[in-house]
Amino acid sequence: MILSDLRDYLRAQHRIALADLIIHFDMDADALRGMLGKWISKGKVRKLPLTASCGTSCCQCDTTLTEIYEWVDELNVKGDLT
Repeated sequence: MILSDLRDYLRAQHRIALADLIIHFDMDADALRGMLGKWISKGKVRKLPLTASCGTSCCQCDTTLTEIYEWVDELNVKGDLT
């Protein structure tokens, strides 16, 4: 996978959990974080604040994988965060 594959997928999904990226790209979490870091440094992706869980009450999520990443498009730049 190359950075453009990750870019295209993030653009299509808009907001996605690291766990879903791991499954989709069949890659290690740290490798994906490195690639996400490139897009973050370019201002195209932002990592959303971590939550204690994925939003359900089962408490079985690996909190290191509940990281959420969001593609920052032109709408976000203009202040429309919906």
